[in-house]
Amino acid sequence: MSDPPDQAVDHGKDRLSKRKIAGIKIKSVLYSVVKRVASVLFVYAVGYMQWSFGWFFGPIVLLVIRDQYRKSKDQKSKITKSIALAQEDDVILARIEDLPAWVYFPDVERAEWLNKIFKQLWPSVNSYVRDLIRDKIQPKMQKKLQKFKLTGFKFEKMILGSIPPRVGGVKVYEANVARHEIILDLDLFYAGDCNLSFTMGAGVKGGIKDFQLQGTLRVVLKPLLSRMPLIGGLQIYFLNNPTIDFNLVGFVDILDLPGFSDLLRQLILEQVSSLMVLPNKLPVKLSKHVESEMLNVPEPEGVLRIHVIEAKNLMRKDIGILGKGKSDPYCVLNVGAQERRTQTIDNTVDPKWDYWCEAMVDSIEGQLVTIHVWDWDPGFPGSQNDDLLGRAAIDINTIAKKGEDDMWITLEQAKHGMVHVRFTWFVLTTNYSDLRAVLEETQMLQVTSMSTALLIIYVDSAKGLPQARTQSKPDPYLLLTVGRESQQTSVKKKTSDPVWEQGFNFLVNNPNADTLYLNFIDHKTGAGLGELTYNLCALSEKPNLCVNLQPFGLLKSGPQAKLTFSMHLRILKHYIPEAEDHISKLKRNDSELSTGSKRTISRESSLKSETESNVQEGTESLEQISVPLQSAVPPESQGNGLTHRTLTDTFSAGEAGLGRIQITLRYSVQRQRLIVVIHKIANLPLPSKDPSNIPDPYVKLYLLPGRSKESKRKTQVVKDNCNPVFDVTFEYVLSQGELHTQQLEVTVATQKQLFSGSNTMGQVLIDLGKFNLTQSNTFWFDLQPEVES
Repeated sequence: MSDPPDQAVDHGKDRLSKRKIAGIKIKSVLYSVVKRVASVLFVYAVGYMQWSFGWFFGPIVLLVIRDQYRKSKDQKSKITKSIALAQEDDVILARIEDLPAWVYFPDVERAEWLNKIFKQLWPSVNSYVRDLIRDKIQPKMQKKLQKFKLTGFKFEKMILGSIPPRVGGVKVYEANVARHEIILDLDLFYAGDCNLSFTMGAGVKGGIKDFQLQGTLRVVLKPLLSRMPLIGGLQIYFLNNPTIDFNLVGFVDILDLPGFSDLLRQLILEQVSSLMVLPNKLPVKLSKHVESEMLNVPEPEGVLRIHVIEAKNLMRKDIGILGKGKSDPYCVLNVGAQERRTQTIDNTVDPKWDYWCEAMVDSIEGQLVTIHVWDWDPGFPGSQNDDLLGRAAIDINTIAKKGEDDMWITLEQAKHGMVHVRFTWFVLTTNYSDLRAVLEETQMLQVTSMSTALLIIYVDSAKGLPQARTQSKPDPYLLLTVGRESQQTSVKKKTSDPVWEQGFNFLVNNPNADTLYLNFIDHKTGAGLGELTYNLCALSEKPNLCVNLQPFGLLKSGPQAKLTFSMHLRILKHYIPEAEDHISKLKRNDSELSTGSKRTISRESSLKSETESNVQEGTESLEQISVPLQSAVPPESQGNGLTHRTLTDTFSAGEAGLGRIQITLRYSVQRQRLIVVIHKIANLPLPSKDPSNIPDPYVKLYLLPGRSKESKRKTQVVKDNCNPVFDVTFEYVLSQGELHTQQLEVTVATQKQLFSGSNTMGQVLIDLGKFNLTQSNTFWFDLQPEVES
């Protein structure tokens, strides 16, 4: 009797499943046999070829590390995905450390309603993001990868998946907001199921999965209109760089090792930053009644000047012969998308960088200065092989309220270590007369890279550009240059009338001397399509230092070629809260001064400035410095073995008969530097046994305690002279706190050995804490016998 049809089908399925199981077992056995044979052959080959154990031990270690790294990443990815998929109530109950922002901050509101809207919009957002990746991110990735000899990069498949971003909370600003705008901050978190595949080079395929992004997204609704749609447009941007992570799949999975995948990760972060991390914004125009200039022109609130002075007690990351060595530290600073990097100081855990930089700040409320200290290690170009020595984040709002700040910051994510940073906040003004003060301040810093003004440019469009190729329209872009900095617009395909609607910022060293250069270039041929120059000093004669949106004729271009753009110049002004609070009081007091009092104050200030200037240059005569020499000697220095001479006994050989040395000491608070000027030495003695043996003197300096090589300074040698003149200036990077704990060791020596084999002729030990060095002081010090250390 035959089986019913259903039972026959079941029996057929059972037979198929049994065959599959048998096939799987056979494959497993074969795989095990092949694996064992391969292992035996490998061990035999190693012995036969007499290879070192390290040749296969190293790869095994790397494979183990890679396996552990990927397991930790997979675990983290699963957790974040579960959070992204779960309801807010489930998240709260499951993981206390992943609570949304509205739980911690009372001014942040729940946003479940917004997450529901995102879920409905996500299919439409998918299409927009695909176009954004293809049109904007892909060309920039191709250009960046070409620097590393990686060509042919192209996205093939771009699927963002079904999991939308989540908003942990929404903050709506009510204070310090203009009447024509609404500002919202979204605590954005994305851990979706996207699938991005790409090709690179000669058919090399790869992909990106488990993409994660987290950051604070600001949405500005402006301007508010009295007609529909009531809102003229949007500005969307991240206040600070978001956190980005992902996994690689395919052939390029080999790059997914710690340190190597950072190349691709860094490039992706750069592209996101260039699109929508301050000062870059993603504008969305909602009404035809709103000019594009309002949404695209940058709007900085000020400029932050940063002085990275030094660090101390950093972790030791390099491996030495006898164990732990030192480190090769450098700093990376970020303000939004702006990144600055100090030089690398080799083989030290107490580096002194003395690095200056500036950054534009678009939003005081919410932006941070992030500092990462790294230990440099050689590796694949562009990859992050360096070890993290610590990080720090500083709220710009707290700095702006003070005007300036000098702080030692304890590094996070480090066992120990501190970094010394000084900040100065500059507001923007339209008063051109403020330029003189900031020019004097930057000149006093003696740092040529510092700025005095900010130039804001809005490039709208161009018309009538010539053809770079016969029978084909150009692919133009505009290159803007001010000083050493250049920026460019996007490339517009096959048009003589490109429309850009892009804004740019330039930090200007000196508006009186700098020039704006505008060059039109064809992207395919590199040929010039026209140019324009504008001297920035001409803006000083414009109302509010501004040129409104208007067309300008081009040189070396078509007869009707024009560029439509606008410019705004803003002068940097050092913000001092105390001065702002009391400015009205100072004005009243100034108006009450009599003419005679004003003349007296002016004369005294002039004399003081002239005297200090002469002292700093080392060109003053002895008669000019006679008065300040006596008044500058602190009473504490009497009886400490340090003798200061006045003019009456300048021509003696000093208390010990070893001669005297003239030195100027000054401390610059703004530059955080001790300035030492070695002027001259007087009356060095001749050796009694050989008076004809005239010394070849020079001066060397050390900071104590420590007497490190970094603090050593040395003058040139003056041949055959008992009264040598040097007039040489040395500088030390020191904080004011350190100044009171340091001593300056000044040693006069000769290249000829005069006294019992020693070349030291005399020595002075100066206690810096006993002097008021905020003003220039010039002293004669008696040389004393050398103190054995």
